[in-house]
Amino acid sequence: MARTAGSDGERTHAAIREAAVDLIARFGYEAMSMRQLAAEVGVQVAALYRYFPTKEDLLFSLMNEHMEALLQSWEAARPATGDPVRRLAAFVRNHIEFHVARRHATHVNNMELRALSHEKLSAILRLRGSYEKELRRILREGAEQGLFTVGDVALTAMAIIQMTTGVIVWFRPDERLSVQEVADTYHDMTMRLVGARKQDREDVHVRSRHELRAW
Repeated sequence: MARTAGSDGERTHAAIREAAVDLIARFGYEAMSMRQLAAEVGVQVAALYRYFPTKEDLLFSLMNEHMEALLQSWEAARPATGDPVRRLAAFVRNHIEFHVARRHATHVNNMELRALSHEKLSAILRLRGSYEKELRRILREGAEQGLFTVGDVALTAMAIIQMTTGVIVWFRPDERLSVQEVADTYHDMTMRLVGARKQDREDVHVRSRHELRAW
């Protein structure tokens, strides 16, 4: 059934984006037509082009918003402390929670990069690079302080991001594990991956649980 967004511009804009994410995640960017999207939203095809001049502009907007939101999410979640162990724990938890809550948007962001022109692709990759730089900084500082054992910072950062993003492939909220439990498990795996000392792993785990209860 088509969803009617109404005449309000902001509501229509939001409805277009929401429907586009859902359709692209289900059928793929190339398979989704603007006519199909218009029918889903409940507007004329011409109305779509008032918000997004081209189909690629729509895809780019979705990807750009996703990455900007991810960077803002980390900015809000980043601990005030300079302790790399606590910052890595916060990074992993925030990354998992963010992507689980945005499963379809994450799928679109990861699978449809090939559809972007060089200029738009470069803009998205710059945002990704800024985000990954945050993780590399944490790993580098942890290694310099003797808290982590990391041979290749860039490769380790890539492995952590791929591992934690991959949660969206299998996680379902109605199954046996909660997002919290998944984040706890992946936090432990990440700390083992970077060679964090057992005592540091246990200490930050206890602090994280305490902070969540306080919240």
